[in-house]
Amino acid sequence: MRSYAIGDIHGHRDLLIGAHGHIARDRRAVGDDAAPIIHIGDLVDRGPDSAGVVEHLAAGLERGENWIVLKGNHDRMLALFLDDPAATDPRLRIDFSYLHPNIGGASTLASYGVDVSAGRAPMDIHAEAEALIPESHRRFLRELRPFHRRGEALFVHAGIRPGVPLEDQSEDDLLWIREPFLDSTADHGLLVIHGHTPTEAATNYGNRVNIDSGAAFGGPLSAVVIEGRDVWLLTESGRVPLPPVA
Repeated sequence: MRSYAIGDIHGHRDLLIGAHGHIARDRRAVGDDAAPIIHIGDLVDRGPDSAGVVEHLAAGLERGENWIVLKGNHDRMLALFLDDPAATDPRLRIDFSYLHPNIGGASTLASYGVDVSAGRAPMDIHAEAEALIPESHRRFLRELRPFHRRGEALFVHAGIRPGVPLEDQSEDDLLWIREPFLDSTADHGLLVIHGHTPTEAATNYGNRVNIDSGAAFGGPLSAVVIEGRDVWLLTESGRVPLPPVA
């Protein structure tokens, strides 16, 4: 069973188009136009064109592309801000808000044409965002799913809480967890394909594969193909095996 996956996009529509191109070349090479592409979440924030990313993905789903788009913590933060500018994600640091520079929400709003000049009141920014961000985009963000299971792989934004059955996992963990997931050497039963924690390159740890290669901070956007529990990174020149690291 073959699946494709793309890591944390963070507003880089150009990199997303490139990742889809790598997948299209692999599809042609193996003669498979049916395997789904799973986008691992964090579609928005920090990069220059979050509006373009959301529009590209929403339009693809509308025309029937075999794409699955998962919810990341940044996607949830944007949806919460649009519902209520005073709301904060329960896992966000208490001294942060969606408009804090470390979050990158201002870049997302600016991509929709919102004036995010320093000193503007959050309520004024929110009112303008309500007027400029299409309802179809807000509905798209609200309807994102937190995980997808296919074959021997589980696709999720941040990871899972080790030892907890999938049906009992909390969305907070699925979108935000780092420890104890990252340090766990347990066999989770499924190979967990995730992002959320930037690495220099997509890395296979045996029980999980981290495909967030830091596009938010100038790194590449990783696209991978999974067949059973075997994983390859997709590049301009084709597949590069990603065996488990020692």
